[in-house]
Amino acid sequence: MLTLLRLRDRHGITGAFRGAHLLFGPYDLSMTPSQRTFSRRLVSNTESLRRTYDLFTPGMSAEQRRDPQVSPLFADLAGMPPARIVVGTEDPLLNDSLFLAQRWRVAGAPVCLGVVAGAMHGFTLFPLTVTERELRRQQEFLSTVGR
Repeated sequence: MLTLLRLRDRHGITGAFRGAHLLFGPYDLSMTPSQRTFSRRLVSNTESLRRTYDLFTPGMSAEQRRDPQVSPLFADLAGMPPARIVVGTEDPLLNDSLFLAQRWRVAGAPVCLGVVAGAMHGFTLFPLTVTERELRRQQEFLSTVGR
């Protein structure tokens, strides 16, 4: 996501991508409500996210982490390509994807939000039935977007 924004903002590249497929991303490093309250230890939880963000943005406050250069949820999304955003209901990053999809839509770009019931963070990396189904949906989106 940050790469798309930087290509657009720093290099003026807007039409180079037909679409964006975004999987369970951390789009707000100041921590959305689902990040702050997720206590179950599946793959990731509140404390592991907090430690990761402290390593990635040392010394930054939550307010500083709302900078669009760090947290794309706060960026101007005008001119972004069509997107498919996917997240599981058992992912601490659930709100990130829900909020980003809404902001994408408000910016006027087509967006499809896929919320996968019962799926944990990183679920497409595991040999699960839901993974096979999601990979088919991903392929369908990528093969038809922008045509």
